[in-house]
Amino acid sequence: MKNFFPARLHVILARKEPVGLVFRRGPSKQVCTLLWDRKQDTFVLGQWLKGRIYERRSDLSGDGKYVIYFAMNGKWDSQTKGSWTAISRAPWLKALVLLSKGDCWFGGGLFTSDRTYWLNEGWSHTMLRDSSEVRRDQTYQIPAYYGGECPGVYYLRLQRDNWQYIDRISSGNCERMDIFEKSLKKGWVLRKFAHAELYHIEGKGCYWDKHELCHRPSGTTLSYPDWEWAEWDRNRLVWAEKGCLYKGSLRSNRLQDIQLIYDFNDMTFTPIQAPY
Repeated sequence: MKNFFPARLHVILARKEPVGLVFRRGPSKQVCTLLWDRKQDTFVLGQWLKGRIYERRSDLSGDGKYVIYFAMNGKWDSQTKGSWTAISRAPWLKALVLLSKGDCWFGGGLFTSDRTYWLNEGWSHTMLRDSSEVRRDQTYQIPAYYGGECPGVYYLRLQRDNWQYIDRISSGNCERMDIFEKSLKKGWVLRKFAHAELYHIEGKGCYWDKHELCHRPSGTTLSYPDWEWAEWDRNRLVWAEKGCLYKGSLRSNRLQDIQLIYDFNDMTFTPIQAPY
């Protein structure tokens, strides 16, 4: 009997507006995007893709209007050469800007303002479609280099969004773990363990995260190995676990008032046209 794995979730929160973009993956070669209204905790489905979106090489503009993403469908003889970087209007995937790639090194990028972006170039991008709605930032210089795969964008995004890089722990089995921390309130710290593994755990990709909460005044540490994404959203903690999105509040030395926001597990592929 084939093992069942919950949907994989990754979320990017807009920095200026109370919205977010949810990447929902499952089965492994199907992914969709949803716009999250963080005031009402409601969701608008964007589009599905039969392929792979590398969510750690993606970004949402500060106002939540645009998304840059790197995707692969393996159709190497197509116009996009099987992989591409695109910029679209969130939460849809239809490209306003489209750059073919042809391999899975580098790709994706970050927004340097609401309408300008840094392209994680590497090599072999070819412009197929451009748009006056956004423009490439030719002056941006990355503050640190983390390689040609997902950490090369993801770690820059984390640090831009006020995560502090703490340390790297490596082993001799092509495995490493980078530790990030974000200070919350009342002595709480959210800690992220970003794993990169060649021989990864079944049900996880080469890159995956786990988390813990540390209450420094009391010395309490709460471990959450099943949290695949977690972030501080105004006055609440939000996280993804086993295909579901949750929220909770921090009090003294515990996490409480835990509530399910949405269960994404039962979603299935549906062809959807973008409204532009």
